[in-house]
Amino acid sequence: MAVYALDQEAEFPNPALANPDGLLAVGGKLSIEWLISAYSQGIFPWYDDSNPILWWSPNPRLILKPKEFKLSKSLKRTLKKNRFTIYFDHNFRQVIEACANIPRANEEGTWITAEMLEAYVDLHEHGAAHCLEVYEQNELVGGLYGVSLGKAFFGESMFFKKRDASKVALYYLCRELAQWDFHFIDAQVETDHLLSLGAEKIPRTDFLKKLDIALTQPTCLGKWTKTIEYEF
Repeated sequence: MAVYALDQEAEFPNPALANPDGLLAVGGKLSIEWLISAYSQGIFPWYDDSNPILWWSPNPRLILKPKEFKLSKSLKRTLKKNRFTIYFDHNFRQVIEACANIPRANEEGTWITAEMLEAYVDLHEHGAAHCLEVYEQNELVGGLYGVSLGKAFFGESMFFKKRDASKVALYYLCRELAQWDFHFIDAQVETDHLLSLGAEKIPRTDFLKKLDIALTQPTCLGKWTKTIEYEF
């Protein structure tokens, strides 16, 4: 199957035309217009400095419904220790920089290029990208970020410096999104870690139907201003 070359317009081919590995198109831009157009069609960018911008729409797709987060006994014990303070959209740049720079097991380098980082900071300032931060004694020890459109949240990356900190971030994200009636978190591709927390694989066609329904609801642009201290 062909990989489509994009021109100067923020227009993407049908996701059904993606290669078996999910690669759909190459080129384009990382502007706010391009990113919102991509996410609203179930497409996201993923590449490194050795490649041009690559756009993906994998099949199957991994999603996590906020009300179906699996709270393990060990994570519940961590939450009860009241070690953490949670902030929403307090320092987006610091979160994405941590996601880019903290080493990960069995991975070399990062797909969060300097170009990608600045693009999502712009999207955050536009009001469509958000982060959740986990602090322990005023130190940022974990967090995640992603994109919010309609009643869908598109998870991009997470990090941790202290045990369970990224799980704590995801738990509180799911708790808030459930209260806000979000339909799902797009977790993109399968990982054992996310499956253990309640994520499920669904066909891309089903994902796109769910996305269309989620996007019938208005997108609330702006910062998510909330602080959570010891509320478990």
